[in-house]
Amino acid sequence: MISQSDRVILRELAKQQQEYAHLPIMQKREEMWHNHNALIGNDVPIHFEVGPFSHELTPPLKTTSDFARNIEWNIYGNMLNHLFVDDDRVVPKTYDIAWHTRFVLFGIEVSRHHGEGLAFLYNHVIKDLRDDFHKLGAPIISLDKESTLNEKAMVEDIIGDILPTRVVNGYAYAASATQEIVKLMGMEAMYVALFDYPELVLQMMERLTDAHVEYFRLIKQENIPNNGNDWVWQGSFGFHPDNVLWGYADSQETEGISAEAYAEFFFPSYQRIAAEFDLFSYACCEPVHRIWEPCLRKLNNLRKLSISNWCDEAFMGEALRGTQTIYFRKPGPNFVGVGKTLDEDAFAKHIQKSLTAARGCKLEIAFRDVLTTVGDMTKPRRAVQITRNQIEKHWGK
Repeated sequence: MISQSDRVILRELAKQQQEYAHLPIMQKREEMWHNHNALIGNDVPIHFEVGPFSHELTPPLKTTSDFARNIEWNIYGNMLNHLFVDDDRVVPKTYDIAWHTRFVLFGIEVSRHHGEGLAFLYNHVIKDLRDDFHKLGAPIISLDKESTLNEKAMVEDIIGDILPTRVVNGYAYAASATQEIVKLMGMEAMYVALFDYPELVLQMMERLTDAHVEYFRLIKQENIPNNGNDWVWQGSFGFHPDNVLWGYADSQETEGISAEAYAEFFFPSYQRIAAEFDLFSYACCEPVHRIWEPCLRKLNNLRKLSISNWCDEAFMGEALRGTQTIYFRKPGPNFVGVGKTLDEDAFAKHIQKSLTAARGCKLEIAFRDVLTTVGDMTKPRRAVQITRNQIEKHWGK
């Protein structure tokens, strides 16, 4: 139950979101995303992920109950890019609710110890893979339809006549497989195990992959595609004219091993995971140029590949030119997230370098990992404006 005053607040916010969602510019952007993800045309979508610093943009919440405040926060989140950034994110026409799912790899809940600020440390369960291999039990996998649909009904009762509610897959179709391993045992122990217990590492990865595939297939039974205004991780969206299903994975934790070791111990897992989807997006901050030739080029459904600051941009431009994989460029976050002012000249050159490297590719730009605007909320909007100016000058149609 929520109060009448909370209900009034939420309904007014829902009307505001719906108004923005039906602006002509949103329809235009939606069409651009559909074409872009289907490799039609030469537009360059831009998205600035504001989640990490959304607390700097969102006004103080007015509702009182926890349930109402969660809805209020989510509705604001749907509008922040339009209000403060003016990138190509499309304000949704719906209020989305993620399936209530649970996925616990090997049945082990890994806790973590928090320090100051953003710092934390996982409490590793596996100290030595041989000695502790018996701890790797069966995964815990579930989907709670009843509680999901109950939440949907509760939201519909408040704003459903204004914003249609939609159940989506949320963050479910993603596999940061090696991150899960590092949570369990730490990076050093994982690297040492590659030398000391290679067969056990292979067994562990096989079981990890089986668990992820089981989880994905459970959710896929609900027949919910993510080819609309759906989050596809890494700051991108699933808009597509066909009824496709997107998946995502990364492996930042294997940056410190050779491409040959990655190909032997880890890439087979990602191949199996990718095969569960129609289109696949891969990588976060890892330098993918190292593993492109021996591994990633073999993913036939690879539609987006993250090109981070640790990547050889020119090499990947050559590699992706003429392929069906989008050059998914993530500019350096420090221009906006560090310092009180945006160095516009340096940032423009940074973007121009990427445009030159990606010429002839399908290109998308996603700003991520900006944790704060350092007191100047105009910097994200200005960064997007500069990026658009550089695209107009150096990319063309």
